Amino acid sequence: MKQYLASIDIMPHKELLDPQGKTVARNMDHMDLHGISDVRVGKHIEVKFEAADEKSAEKLIHDACQKLLTNVITETYTFQITSA
Repeated sequence: MKQYLASIDIMPHKELLDPQGKTVARNMDHMDLHGISDVRVGKHIEVKFEAADEKSAEKLIHDACQKLLTNVITETYTFQITSA
């Protein structure tokens, strides 16, 4: 077994309203941060794990995202896997 590190980024679907992102964007002007028109807020998750090979590692992280880490109805995800 080999050690891997997965970096997972989870974002709301572009078609859906992102209330947290809208609140941040609205408050940028109040903090003298001008010119910012859109903000989307998501999550970043890092997972350290073992797998037999890179293909098994990708399947494990894909399954974890589909079953537990994301709400596939409202969120999308991308990930990168590196050797740990």
